[in-house]
Amino acid sequence: MLKDLVRPNILALEPYSCARNEFTGEARVYVDANENPYNSDVNRYPDPLQIAVKRKIAALKGVRETQIFLGNGSDEAIDLPFRIFCRPGIDNVVAPAPTYGMYQVCADINDIEYRSVPMKPEFQLDLDGMKARIDDNTKLVFLCSPNNPSGNALRWEDIQWFLDNFRGITIVDEAYIDFSSQPSLLRELERYPRMMVLQTFSKAWGQAAIRLGMAFAGEEIIRLMNNVKYPYNVNILTQKQALRVLDNIADKDKAVKEILQQRDMLRDRLNTLECVDRIYPSDANFLLVKVYDADNTYKYLLERGIIVRNRNRVTLCKGCLRITVGTPSENEEIISALKEYKIG
Repeated sequence: MLKDLVRPNILALEPYSCARNEFTGEARVYVDANENPYNSDVNRYPDPLQIAVKRKIAALKGVRETQIFLGNGSDEAIDLPFRIFCRPGIDNVVAPAPTYGMYQVCADINDIEYRSVPMKPEFQLDLDGMKARIDDNTKLVFLCSPNNPSGNALRWEDIQWFLDNFRGITIVDEAYIDFSSQPSLLRELERYPRMMVLQTFSKAWGQAAIRLGMAFAGEEIIRLMNNVKYPYNVNILTQKQALRVLDNIADKDKAVKEILQQRDMLRDRLNTLECVDRIYPSDANFLLVKVYDADNTYKYLLERGIIVRNRNRVTLCKGCLRITVGTPSENEEIISALKEYKIG
């Protein structure tokens, strides 16, 4: 049962009840939360459960509002499972390498052992290696698909093994799913009560500045996350902006289409350059590009005002730069600069 995975203190927790938890709906006079009655735009506390935003997301994603958690960026949704399920100094989590670095940061902050398993050379899971690192105290497995920094989607059959066999919580991070031909695992939400799926407004929606992450899971997991989160974790300005962009889905779809076109163009053009060794397949809005001298190529671009991500010291990424797909003019500038770069 799920409750057997939860830390005893979390099961016993009496969550904080804020003023806006105790009343829903509209009223003429609000004098329950010790707010300043003036400055009507932002003087009131926001909805602590973001119901209006969740209602639109639920309709868009085909899930129930009670299966959605909204956080201060995806980082909050990554951190909360550590606090809910993992006993400090006792439990552990397992993840492949390379992958999104925030998983290990959260593990370190929460005093949880982080067991990293190198991926196979083409950035697919070493399933046997990950199985070997799982024990009775493994509470979480993180799977980023499409993966960062490699860009590729993980094989469904490998993900499915964890969903079918791992007794802890399998967290599938789909931050880049809108750029992938692989379908979202939201379609499996009812089938797997110990799965959590992460998505974000930062990438395809183009809203990185508002810091809004989405987690989808069974209602029991979402209830636990709402109990542990801080009361007003998503501010009113973020909620209003999310409602605006959710009313303009066509804008997001147009941006995704253009980014995918530019990704293909950028890949093809980069492949013709002398300084490029290879480009890994991508299901995301970036390319992992192996060059012949990553450190000096990075410095060369930096001197020309072009910032890419140097992944040269990351597991399996020796010699690699991660290049986000930009606007057509930005992509042309990258290509023009690298054309002029002289190896050695």
